[in-house]
Amino acid sequence: MKQKMVTTERDCKARLVPAGNPTVIPEGEFVNITQELGGNYTVTWRGNMYRIDGTDAGAIGRKAMTLSFDAPEDGHISEQQVWDALETIFDPEIPINLVSLGLIYKVEIDQGTGSVNIDMTLTAPGCGMGPVLVGDVEYRVAMVPHVKNVNVELVFDPAWSRDMMSEEAQLEAGLFF
Repeated sequence: MKQKMVTTERDCKARLVPAGNPTVIPEGEFVNITQELGGNYTVTWRGNMYRIDGTDAGAIGRKAMTLSFDAPEDGHISEQQVWDALETIFDPEIPINLVSLGLIYKVEIDQGTGSVNIDMTLTAPGCGMGPVLVGDVEYRVAMVPHVKNVNVELVFDPAWSRDMMSEEAQLEAGLFF
């Protein structure tokens, strides 16, 4: 993708790369779109790099990704909806979703508190995008009805390997022969 300068059309939530700190880019600011992968956008603004979630893409003049779920009538969190939300999150360098990459190790739901606890890993322990990916998981899973709190724990045992990827993901990445 060629870099493209755009003006924010409204206040836009973003996360500083690679730290993952949340911020708001105000309406009317010039940002430079440097990357679009997995439905998310990487932009530069005021000398720093930020990640904008695809659900907020309308703020930079792009078609916003729609992520919506029907609320279960019983007031409980649907585990399937949590997994569906996780499948919408893509590794920023490999445009394959985290579930297919095998990066999600565990999902536990506490219906009493409305909490979702997730153990996940990274493709490499030193991955600088770890905080951004954690922020992506927190942001998207919080969109599932009845979720009040998302806790993400980065774990590195067992160590991730490409064998944890789905066959489809291996094919997409050119690793399956």
